[in-house]
Amino acid sequence: MNYLVDTLILVPDDIDLTRSPLAGQLAEETYVLGAFNPGLTRLPNGNLLMMVRVAEALRTPIRDNEIRSIRWTDEDGPGRFVLDAWPVERTDTADPRKFTLRSGGWKIMALTSLSWLLPVELTPDGTQRIAIHYDKAIVPAYSFQCYGIEDPRISRVDGRYLMTTCSVSPERHSTTLYTSDNGIDWDFADIILDHQNKDMLLFEGLIDGQYWAQTRPLGDLYFAYPPGSEWRAGPSINLATSPDGLHWKPHRRPGIRTRNEGVATARIGAGTPPILTERGWLTLWHAVEPQEIVGIYRTYWSILDREDPSQVIATDEVAILEPNIDLTRPIEHQMYLRDVVFSTGIAEHKEQYIVASGEADLACRITHIPKSAIGLPR
Repeated sequence: MNYLVDTLILVPDDIDLTRSPLAGQLAEETYVLGAFNPGLTRLPNGNLLMMVRVAEALRTPIRDNEIRSIRWTDEDGPGRFVLDAWPVERTDTADPRKFTLRSGGWKIMALTSLSWLLPVELTPDGTQRIAIHYDKAIVPAYSFQCYGIEDPRISRVDGRYLMTTCSVSPERHSTTLYTSDNGIDWDFADIILDHQNKDMLLFEGLIDGQYWAQTRPLGDLYFAYPPGSEWRAGPSINLATSPDGLHWKPHRRPGIRTRNEGVATARIGAGTPPILTERGWLTLWHAVEPQEIVGIYRTYWSILDREDPSQVIATDEVAILEPNIDLTRPIEHQMYLRDVVFSTGIAEHKEQYIVASGEADLACRITHIPKSAIGLPR
């Protein structure tokens, strides 16, 4: 599908690492592995705000037959960044984003980068950058964030900005919440989910006085549906409710599940925070078609019932957003993944939706999608 606006608004070379929170701490050269998967919201002044995940990695991760990763610690005083090292022969480095350790009876991995969050202000239509707010960056501050803060999703609920993030550590792989009154200055609220859940995001509005969220618990085991079922076992988009945005209860009914037909949507997860439209809650979600190590990521849409979001009232099995090699051609020399678009933010703009995505786990993509493409009135 051709869009009037479809561009990379931020690429790794746009990040000034001299202003990084890691600057001057490691005595090693780092680079931006990716500036991607941005949360998106509209600020009180009308501008858009992207909260960008900056994955900062060592230029030379392997030295003296050891592979190293970056870790935040406050064990010996104020928080700082340090390096850990493992013998290369004990690791599997097939995926450039991480390495797994060959030890024990379960999967253990470490990251080749550490992520922090960077607010980037855009014009109201999302087509130009206005400012990069390095002084407002969000960095690890607790032991349960020692391997970084990832994948922000921003919702505005009852006049308050709420941002879910993934906090990564050996202690837990948890979902954490930040809050803001203005969309620029953020305060840490708390851990709100204590299990692996890469895609928790909040509905932009209350339903019968309750906060709602889409979640996606991860695991290594899924129970089979009966033979002949329309559903495929595996990761799916679940739902949860909360009286205050902090204390969450899983909803009894499932949300969006993978259908047992074709492979383009073999694995799914939430994408952009659901927003209310005339037809119901619009949610953009991602699906992964198995291919090589990572797979092909595409964006799809569904409309959920405004009173009962477990009811899907409309959807489209044709992707509304696909990876775009034309966009990444100018940064081909930095590519380490292919075939990935991961939509993480949405805002209304006249007769269109502005959708923010991570492209190739490398850059931030802005796409204007006409409301009519989703079956919504203009």
